[in-house]
Amino acid sequence: MLLTVRLLAKKAKSKHILVLVESMVTGHHKNIVRERLGDKLEFIGYDPLVGTDVLFREKKKLRSIRNWKDKNVAVTK
Repeated sequence: MLLTVRLLAKKAKSKHILVLVESMVTGHHKNIVRERLGDKLEFIGYDPLVGTDVLFREKKKLRSIRNWKDKNVAVTK
């Protein structure tokens, strides 16, 4: 009985997620960590295929990340 309760119990939600962002010019992909409850990412970043700064937009969520300690997280307000 106790084992069943532990298996069916809700798990804690992670605070950060790994998302795939894609260049709107060339389709170049990057993986970025952002907060789970934050807005979708849209930023201007360097695209090595073109050699200039271009617009990147979030394409899809890849996975949840637990215990993320890095302070270089994309924070959207």
